Amino acid sequence: MAARRLSGLQKDALRLYRDCLRAIRAKPEESRPHFRALARREFAKGIATVKRTDVAAIEYLLRIGRRRLEQYKQPSVHNVDTM
Repeated sequence: MAARRLSGLQKDALRLYRDCLRAIRAKPEESRPHFRALARREFAKGIATVKRTDVAAIEYLLRIGRRRLEQYKQPSVHNVDTM
């Protein structure tokens, strides 16, 4: 069975998720579960609220996600609140 081809937006979303998981590895061991939970929650929220065909909304969420990732990658950020 042939693998399903992903669209450009799907590839971008997967790339952002993988980048988030890689960035978590640089955080202190005790705060990694909080960062992981935040990433999962934010991606799940996007999946639940945005239709697959709403390209503008997906692109917007990807831009916000990249910005947040850059903020969380800062060495001064050691933990996040997972509320």
